[in-house]
Amino acid sequence: MTTATDLNQPTLEHGAPAGRRLSLPVLMLVIAGALALTSLVRLITGADGITNVSQMSTALQLAVPIGLAGLGGLWAERAGVVNIGLEGMMILGTWFGAWAGFQWGPWTGVLVGIVGGCLGGLLHAIVTITFNVNHIVSGVAINILALGATRYLAPLAFEGHQGGSAKQSPPVESLGHFTVPGLSDGLVSLNDKGWFLISDIAGLLGGLVTNVSWLTLIAVALIPATWWILWRTPFGLRLRSCGENPVAAESLGVNVYKYKYLAVIISGGLAGLGGVFLSIVANPFYLEGQTSGRGYIGLAAMIFGNWMPGGLAIGAGLFGYTDSLNLRGGSANVHALLLLGALLLVAGAIWLAIRKKYVQAAVTVLVGALVFAWYASTDDVPNQVVSATPYVVTLVVLALSAQRLRMPRANGMPYRKGQGK
Repeated sequence: MTTATDLNQPTLEHGAPAGRRLSLPVLMLVIAGALALTSLVRLITGADGITNVSQMSTALQLAVPIGLAGLGGLWAERAGVVNIGLEGMMILGTWFGAWAGFQWGPWTGVLVGIVGGCLGGLLHAIVTITFNVNHIVSGVAINILALGATRYLAPLAFEGHQGGSAKQSPPVESLGHFTVPGLSDGLVSLNDKGWFLISDIAGLLGGLVTNVSWLTLIAVALIPATWWILWRTPFGLRLRSCGENPVAAESLGVNVYKYKYLAVIISGGLAGLGGVFLSIVANPFYLEGQTSGRGYIGLAAMIFGNWMPGGLAIGAGLFGYTDSLNLRGGSANVHALLLLGALLLVAGAIWLAIRKKYVQAAVTVLVGALVFAWYASTDDVPNQVVSATPYVVTLVVLALSAQRLRMPRANGMPYRKGQGK
């Protein structure tokens, strides 16, 4: 039986086995290297759009709902509850947010949208924690239920109002945007100069301070807030212990049911906030189907981030960036990124060779050569490839990161109070 000291092992405190986590300096070096390669590709191909301010601003807007959904998944799964229902909770957030927003104002819509997501989380908690229904089955059921419920409610709530229909809400007022005066203009000017690396960094930073919604600022702040709460407070330690070893946590006096319920309800609220972002910020109205699978991509971002907030943010940013290629010069930018992909594959092959994984290195070089041949033999890519890029990147990233992942030990496992006695 696990003792109290098991709750203080490094795997619980840090969320991954010792030696598998990248240190912050190494991670920053990897990011800097990737940005330098991107800058080199921009200079070679002339595709200035891949790092300009407008591209980065769009990428941030597309990354926020994915990141919020992933953050919701992180809260639930750190407490041991798999939340496949993130998509359905986002759908509830879009509908409730727009419904309240067009009647009582956008900030009321934000609060009501969060409540809508929390209701989905509460239902998932009751079904999985109290009645021990399989977590995957419950999550899929919530996705179907949320879609059906909003389709039924939309005509009742929106038809008869100006701009409303059976599939769309009336427009909602804007929450407002902010731009950092002086700094934004300076970064845009620096980005326009086209210098190696410096202009690319300026484009990245410029997207973070130019025409940014207040809800975006809140969403970004939730990333470090989640890390601090879950990894630096007694509340967070107890919650994570429920996902690692609930029997040991119960033996130390932790009310496992309470923490699981709180985690899943918070998870639903965060997913609902992601839905609110879609129906109030990204579009000023609810539109049937506007989540477009972002709840699932958020789950993929959480897995890519190894159930850690920082990694999740990087994953959401990556998926948001690839999705933004559809909106701004997609074909030319994706063609340029083929060269970037080839260079990254070569760098990966070198790393594998250094670690004496020669077979994997050879395969990686071969794939990189094929990608480069595709780039060199074409001047464009089909629109279908552009549209599929975010989903292809999701699959590739998850496949490449699978070996270093470690989910919470008791994630998805049934638990009954007193089962360790």
